Amino acid sequence: MVLTIDFESDEAIYIQLRNQIIIGIAADRIREGDSLPSVRQLADHIGINMHTVNKAYSVLKQEGFIKLDRRRGAVIALDVDKLRAMEELQKEMAVILARAICKRVSRQEVYALVDEIYDYYAGNCKE
Repeated sequence: MVLTIDFESDEAIYIQLRNQIIIGIAADRIREGDSLPSVRQLADHIGINMHTVNKAYSVLKQEGFIKLDRRRGAVIALDVDKLRAMEELQKEMAVILARAICKRVSRQEVYALVDEIYDYYAGNCKE
């Protein structure tokens, strides 16, 4: 699993980790049932505090992307609750679209961007 963390970013490292893991799942680089590295292993590999990795894993668990197993650690286990996913997506997209409108991004440009990103992940990034 390749994770890219930007230590200069204003975005919290645990959020970057969370996002990278979600992208890995969407891109089919990480699959249902796969175990993630232990908190200690991942922290050592990236060079960050174990609490940061633990926080990322906790958020992923709350959001239904992983489950924590005593023997296997953090395991990809997708909670496919579509109604909840749609509600979460609506909340996140509301802010993203508001930002786009403030920056004068047109509806057509948003549609084109969404289609491009969706096609990329739906095709498992094989382009």
